[in-house]
Amino acid sequence: MQESVPSILEANASGETAEIYADIRRTLGTSVVNLIWRNLATMPGALSWAWSAAKPLYLGPAAAHAEAVRRTLGLPALPGISSDALVAAGINPMALREVRSILASYYHTNALALVVLSALLERYDPTKGDHARPARTVPASSTTELPPLPAMASLSPEVQRLIVEMNEFGEETDPYLIASMYRHLAYWPAYLALVRTLLVPLQADGRLDALTHATRALGHAHGQMLAPQLKPLAPPDTLHAALKSCRLFVEHPIARMTGLCALIRRATPE
Repeated sequence: MQESVPSILEANASGETAEIYADIRRTLGTSVVNLIWRNLATMPGALSWAWSAAKPLYLGPAAAHAEAVRRTLGLPALPGISSDALVAAGINPMALREVRSILASYYHTNALALVVLSALLERYDPTKGDHARPARTVPASSTTELPPLPAMASLSPEVQRLIVEMNEFGEETDPYLIASMYRHLAYWPAYLALVRTLLVPLQADGRLDALTHATRALGHAHGQMLAPQLKPLAPPDTLHAALKSCRLFVEHPIARMTGLCALIRRATPE
């Protein structure tokens, strides 16, 4: 399994790529640039085209559609993690705040990426299905500073195996990419272990697969509504590769982790 796809790291970006990365961080209110954008940066013309087309959605209607996804997700029942269990596992209040901050960041950006990238796909390869209404109100968002994303090789073998196992939850095919959220949460292995224990029964009976399928359908529905509002731009010569990358991310890690992050966030106490 790959930890990543080819990408241009933020530290290695220069020129127009660095400028677009900075604009992505400002626009999305995050301290990191998601892997999908860093992967598109490896394809001549793809990053500039995709971001220029998508940015007006992020600044405009995408927020309401992403919020509708969050509110519409039918999350399966899951016992909450008690505060005492977290303390017993060595997760003190400061660590819990950091965990909640990471979950909040992915909860915010995953749903946005789902609807915006689905709009790009629907523009060039439309699907049939029900359209979806945006939410009437959208909570205010703020910039979230996340800790550095640890490389898998820097983690202990036990934590690596735990992440690989959890990465299969909600995925009906062989997972192609390791979800960044699990790697970010690897600073607290005991927390990951608690979450894994909660999720195993839902994985075993198919409820996590069903959640991913439902999330994909929501992405398609909202993407259909947003596609006509995309900024019209001449596509790059790398259009086929760019759309293939977008589909890989939308159909798998983004759809999967949009649902799972919401579920894990709900089970984690304030």
